[in-house]
This record gives sequence, structure tokens and C-alpha cells, in this order.
Amino acid sequence: MAQSRADLLQGTLDMLVMRALADEPLHGYALVHRLKLTSGGRLTVPHGSLYPSLHRLENQGVLKADWRLTDSGREAKFYRLTAKGRKRLDADVAQWRELSIAISLILGPA
Repeated sequence: MAQSRADLLQGTLDMLVMRALADEPLHGYALVHRLKLTSGGRLTVPHGSLYPSLHRLENQGVLKADWRLTDSGREAKFYRLTAKGRKRLDADVAQWRELSIAISLILGPA
């Protein structure tokens, strides 16, 4: 069964969120900043898309969250990748790389 565009985009966001959390736990605002910074400013994830992704991944057991103080002293929910999440991230990245190669071959040189 082919993925719908919404499923593909949702899955891509989930993968990017997991990748951003692979190095260290982050709260939502820091996660948005990390994704934007890592993408060289090319990707801005709206909070309205980020938080459903975080909740979905937490419900699937690939993320765990706990409340902590931020550097500014306010309390925020920090998310971290679980062992299950690391396995899924590895699989998702491998699948994405294969898909990227196939798309690049179809599109041809830039």
C-alpha cells in the first residue's frame, strides 16, 4: 500500500524529531531551534506540527519525557529517545536514504 502524502510528511517529521533527540534530551522550543539550525535555516517546524509528533512518538514508546528546569529557569517537558526509538530511527534513516536515492535517480541532475 502506498503512503499518503500526509503519512509521508508525518513520518518524515517523526524521523527528524527522533534524529534531533538522538544526541541529547530537548524541550519543544529547543527542538524547533535545533531543527532550524541543523537544516541551515531551511526548515521551520511549526509548534502545531511538532507537539502532535512528540505526543505520537511518546505514545509509541520511542520517546520518554520528564519535566525539568530550562536554562532560563522555567519548567518544560524534555523529550529523549528510548532504545526502541534508536532502533526505529536507524530503520527510518536507512529507508529514507534508499527513497532519496530512488527519487534523485528519477529526477536526474539538478
